[in-house]
Amino acid sequence: MPGDVEMAVLTAAFTARSDHEGDLAAVLARYVVLTRGEAECRNVDLLVSATQSGRFLVIEKWDSVAAARAHLDTPLMTDMAAAAVPLLAEKPIVDLFDPISAQDLE
Repeated sequence: MPGDVEMAVLTAAFTARSDHEGDLAAVLARYVVLTRGEAECRNVDLLVSATQSGRFLVIEKWDSVAAARAHLDTPLMTDMAAAAVPLLAEKPIVDLFDPISAQDLE
């Protein structure tokens, strides 16, 4: 549709090893602050589960799918992954989404 704004949403869910929740939170918080400064990043949020201890979710909004995919290969992402891996109880779940709104369904 004319005038539509392209955007991509990248999510990553992390579960900390027992007694490493604070360490993982610090790694992810640093990553979020630095990622917000990336050229095509619209926003990044860090959330913690209210129902599962040690569960974190990062939600990133990018100008395009290409920008989100390119970010996955940046030193910022690889540095975060290297710091986070020893703190994780399981493999993170990373996914890339195209937004859908009611307007798009007309």
